[in-house]
Amino acid sequence: MSDNDLLFMRRAIELSLENVKKGGGPFGAVIVRKGEILAESCNLVTVLNDPTAHAEINAIRCAARKLKTFDLSGCVIYSSCEPCPMCLGAIYWARINKVVFANTTSDAQKIGFADYLIYKEISLPTQERNIEFRQLLREEALKAFKAWEESENKIEY
Repeated sequence: MSDNDLLFMRRAIELSLENVKKGGGPFGAVIVRKGEILAESCNLVTVLNDPTAHAEINAIRCAARKLKTFDLSGCVIYSSCEPCPMCLGAIYWARINKVVFANTTSDAQKIGFADYLIYKEISLPTQERNIEFRQLLREEALKAFKAWEESENKIEY
């Protein structure tokens, strides 16, 4: 743990506290590369009526726009709470190298956030999940995968 880690985590926590005062969710995130803050955000789910507007997702979107790339390799994300499954997926897709968090999913569960339920659901076979999953038209959809596979001008990610 470095002084910078403490500084950036304190900023993520500060963002979460400021957001609660504004009526938003208690989450903040900061993305750093080479000791410099690239992006920061708080949870904007209720402000934007967007269930994907978590602090980490917002910060990832901002950093990617700033760097003009979807690849955030070399970055660290500081989050006031352990990322939910959606945010964790986005962190992996963005290729962020390190996650530093404060509160845990257990802490979030105690105040009504159900990240643990989603983590549990992901590990279940689709037919055992609480939301109905049904596969349909796979052969038709595979045409797009084949087109992607054969494309000479694709940008792999």
